[in-house]
Amino acid sequence: MAEKYPNRSDLRNAGGKVKVQAATGQTYGEAGKQIAAQKAVPMASAPTDQPVTQVAPGSLGDLTGMTQRPEEPISAGAAYGPGPGPEVFGPSRMMPQSSVPSDYANGSRQDLIDQVRFAYSKYPNTALFQLLLELEDQPLI
Repeated sequence: MAEKYPNRSDLRNAGGKVKVQAATGQTYGEAGKQIAAQKAVPMASAPTDQPVTQVAPGSLGDLTGMTQRPEEPISAGAAYGPGPGPEVFGPSRMMPQSSVPSDYANGSRQDLIDQVRFAYSKYPNTALFQLLLELEDQPLI
């Protein structure tokens, strides 16, 4: 079966499967669920066919040492100040303003409130709720 799916490391595992085991200290029934899940989809051992590359400590230079670019302004790469701007990083991956849908392009306050309300409905959290209250000029609870 491993020949059919070469990208599945769990099928080409020559060392065998990882032993089914459950963590200790779980509530009643959780260990059984964990073991059943591992039996349904067996875990593979860690892949060993890819070399692990690590950066040697200190190989990237001295953090507190002198700059290697003394003539370059500190604002190089930023959209402000002296030096080259963000164009030195190549083409932007951001969506150009011309391709923004027209229903979001008006930028009205109500549009922003509607967008934050939608985001809060999908991902409710305290920060979005407080932002929504502030945008709607309601006092915090």
